[in-house]
Amino acid sequence: MKYSVAVRALCEFTAKQGDLDLRFTPSPTAQEGIAGHTVVQGRRGGNYRTEVSLSGDWGDLHVRGRADGYDPDENLVEEIKTHRGKFSSIPDNHRHLHWAQVRVYGHLLCRQLGLAQVNLALVYYDIGSGIETVLRESRDAADLALLFAQLCEGFSSWAEQEAAHRAARDAGLGTLRFPHADFRPGQRELAENVYRANASGRCLLAQAPTGIGKTIGSLFPVLKAMPQQSLDKVFFLAAKTPGRRLALDATASLTSRAGIPLRVLELTARDKACEHPDKACQGDACPLAKGFYDRLPAARSAAAHVPVLDREALREVALAHDVCPYYLGSEMARWADVVVGDYNYYFDGGAMLYALTLNNGWRTSVLVDEAHNMVSRARSMYSAELDRANLRIARANAPEIVRKALERVGRAWTGVDKEAPAPYQVLHEVPPKLIDALQNATSTVNDFLLDAPGPLEPDLQRFHFDALGFLRLAESFGEHSLCDLARAGVRDSIISIRNVVPAPFLKPRFAMAHSVTLFSATLSPWYYFCDLLGMPADTAWADVASPFTACQLEVHIAGGISTRYQHRAASLAPIADLIARQYASREGNYLAFFSSFDYMEQVLAQLEQRHPGFPAWRQERRMSEPERAAFLERFTLGGRGVGFAVLGGSFGEGIDLPGDRLIGAFVATLGLPQVNPVNEQLRERMGAMFGAGYDYTYLYPGMQKVVQAAGRVIRTEQDRGVVWLIDDRFGKPDVRALLPAWWDVDGRTNAQA
Repeated sequence: MKYSVAVRALCEFTAKQGDLDLRFTPSPTAQEGIAGHTVVQGRRGGNYRTEVSLSGDWGDLHVRGRADGYDPDENLVEEIKTHRGKFSSIPDNHRHLHWAQVRVYGHLLCRQLGLAQVNLALVYYDIGSGIETVLRESRDAADLALLFAQLCEGFSSWAEQEAAHRAARDAGLGTLRFPHADFRPGQRELAENVYRANASGRCLLAQAPTGIGKTIGSLFPVLKAMPQQSLDKVFFLAAKTPGRRLALDATASLTSRAGIPLRVLELTARDKACEHPDKACQGDACPLAKGFYDRLPAARSAAAHVPVLDREALREVALAHDVCPYYLGSEMARWADVVVGDYNYYFDGGAMLYALTLNNGWRTSVLVDEAHNMVSRARSMYSAELDRANLRIARANAPEIVRKALERVGRAWTGVDKEAPAPYQVLHEVPPKLIDALQNATSTVNDFLLDAPGPLEPDLQRFHFDALGFLRLAESFGEHSLCDLARAGVRDSIISIRNVVPAPFLKPRFAMAHSVTLFSATLSPWYYFCDLLGMPADTAWADVASPFTACQLEVHIAGGISTRYQHRAASLAPIADLIARQYASREGNYLAFFSSFDYMEQVLAQLEQRHPGFPAWRQERRMSEPERAAFLERFTLGGRGVGFAVLGGSFGEGIDLPGDRLIGAFVATLGLPQVNPVNEQLRERMGAMFGAGYDYTYLYPGMQKVVQAAGRVIRTEQDRGVVWLIDDRFGKPDVRALLPAWWDVDGRTNAQA
């Protein structure tokens, strides 16, 4: 059986050695790298060929890739690498890897064109200065063939193992059966839609009710489609830790009983996986970085035999081989079949899984859990801000050469402050003089690091990374973003690049995947997500019928109460009395949701005053994970009381309290985002781009939170409960249209309302 591998992957597997060393950072962004390649290629002659596809076989190994450039006039193959700062600071092990790549391309070209010899060049392009440093050599075809054979031989046993694993995996998945006696109602419909999307190579938006088992209902059809569609990887992305845990458990339940050899990996953020947070990621500082690549083969081999590499299992393997758990996880992402992680691993600007997919040409299926979070999360991924207070602190302790560069930033910033004197003001462009000063400052810091390697002073490092992020987004600034300035006291201001439409950034991510499925209980209206996320025009839409019936859930609108800000004080006593009446009519566990901590605390104070001894507990600000767990532990079977929480917070979604653990919910808000200058600018932009400024900015995001919170009540077909929607606006037709169709609101089905 042939095993296909990219040139880059082959060389990284066989040619890396020595320490893990991240001192040669920050490196150019992917966008800067592409731009740098374009500049270099544009400097070449008219016959110069770019992105030359090459491939060749060695035994059962098929090696493929694209050379950056070939000049037939000089018989020259070029490999272009972008960098920042001094060329002399590029580590030798990096150059060793780069030479291996260009020599493989040289061999493949000699074989393809029947050449006896070829000229090779490594072109190092400095993003900051535009200077090229070129290293050249000439090689005979026979020498290159020998080098190629040595690399392939070093990879062959692993390739043979991987080919056998792939064959066994696909054979096992071909016989995969659903692990339960039958699907839950609604679960089969979801699974069928996900399967069809993967069979046709389309994207899918799937709105499916809470409680039907969406995790296993989406994973099962993708795994079934995996061998038929020749999928290399499945990425399951979730916004929160519980969602990732469900995916790990679901995958294990699908495959472990049947003995299907499926490798599953959980990716964990570096700060959570780091064993030595006080040490730099380099061999002379961290013992797990010292000799990392020398010990990696044994660690990789051991990890490949662990079916589920969750955070704990990955750490155990890594420490047994004295390597960094985080970077072992990054390596195993290349060899896992299912990768479970946060949204940012595929959708962020520097997303690892997207980069690996791009570089290796993988066929991937991406599952996005609780996808109603994607708009806000994607906006934050492509937004950045600079705080002048942080600049001042960074400058105070900076080395002299860096301080001067930061002072220039301060002078440019003062010019922006003078031109934008209002407390909040949208700027018509990202200030060019500020950008110039920031570019100079970041280059100065990079040069300083090259001359004096070592960690930066923390405040300077913070501002440096903030500036780099700001500069990256400034390069692509356009209609999809706002640049604004907000005053922060007398002396300071904050300048932000605020993404409002992530579509331009996410479109390539959707295009690269074989299929992407976004699923959630709240994806209405579907066009809101398609517009803002940039989903393909042929994206399918599925609105999975609810397995629940109207008789399971009483839904009432407290239309005589207004929760508008100006009416809050008048609403406190009526809401407190309503909660007390409902509790008296049926004692049990309830959740009460409010738009803010202040509002929640005011209602709770009224409840305690008007109904002494009422059993209640509340969400605290900035709760830790153990504190959140303790809050939920109060919801016991047969328990009594009301938990007070903030809508859109930790308890508004992603928690499962079936049966009598939760019998009702009060939602005292429409969940509308706060009316403020930023959101009003967002409303204007949404109106200009989509003709629905208020709906896209306020109504749709707010009602998604409401429906998510109410969805905590009915989790199974046996559950019974009540939901109170507290605000007169819930009675408006446009608002009621966004409620689930199966709800019977005050005795009238929502579909009829």
